[in-house]
Amino acid sequence: MKYLKALAIEFLLWLYIWGSLAWLGNRLYQMAIPLWLILSASATAAAGLAAVKHSLGAKIADPENNDDGSFWKKEILVAVLLSFVVGWVIVEVKPLAFLTQAGNAKNIVQGIFNPNLNQLVPMLSALMETIYLALLATVFAIPFAFLLSFFAAKNLMYSTLPGRVAYVAIRTISTVFRSIEAIVWAIIFCVWVGIGPFAGMLALWIHSIASLVKLYSEQIENIDPGPVEAIRATGASTLQVWRYAVSPQILAPYLAFTIYRWDINVRMATIVGFVGGGGIGLALNQQQQMLAWRNVGLIMWLIALVVWVMDMFSGYIREKLVVS
Repeated sequence: MKYLKALAIEFLLWLYIWGSLAWLGNRLYQMAIPLWLILSASATAAAGLAAVKHSLGAKIADPENNDDGSFWKKEILVAVLLSFVVGWVIVEVKPLAFLTQAGNAKNIVQGIFNPNLNQLVPMLSALMETIYLALLATVFAIPFAFLLSFFAAKNLMYSTLPGRVAYVAIRTISTVFRSIEAIVWAIIFCVWVGIGPFAGMLALWIHSIASLVKLYSEQIENIDPGPVEAIRATGASTLQVWRYAVSPQILAPYLAFTIYRWDINVRMATIVGFVGGGGIGLALNQQQQMLAWRNVGLIMWLIALVVWVMDMFSGYIREKLVVS
């Protein structure tokens, strides 16, 4: 069984390595390497290395293997370096353009460092809209995330078959919802309820629930199991276990995570505004389209100031919660 596991790991590793090399050859030199050749080379390398004690596959398949060979480190190094090269080519990194074409952004930089203070009042209004938009999205997400987090905690749900089904279902749904960026949700809700801050709030609300379920449930999975086992031994129901053994251990971290999520939502609200989600992001998009770089500069400084204040506030609250 260990050999088969090592074989599978080595095959996937070398499939990635040979596949990356084939892609680079095609991208840089128009060399078309057939898929069967890549698969054959990967299978050959895997078959030859799976039985080697100091290969990566053998190391992962048998953690107790104390062989001092360093071949697995070389395999990792090759994969990492190859990933860097592929990433460099895909992203089309151009250091020379970055160093020599800064003049193209001259007007933008001048606008950022010379903000138009005459627009301060209307921009402050849009900024307040953004802050409260993020606040409501966070507040409305808390009860849903709090309840669902218990069903998404493996240590609470994996003892029974219905619990496992609920765990997998909620984890899967929250992962899917979290993987869809808030800006996509904003586009959906702008069509659903119309352009404005309500659409932006709904987008952040959905994304916040999915993110907080993950954070909350992982905190539950890290609680001290002693109180849970003690209360279960008294014949307490599941709800009583959650109420008296789990909740007291998670309330302080939950509050810290919630404040941190509000911080994130303030920043995300700016991006949501670009697609009609309201707030200062909408104003930023409008000013950018009109090439009003001084107004853009003012908005950027206001956003930076609010994010800084939120960061200091959330850090202070988390520090107090840890101390208490």
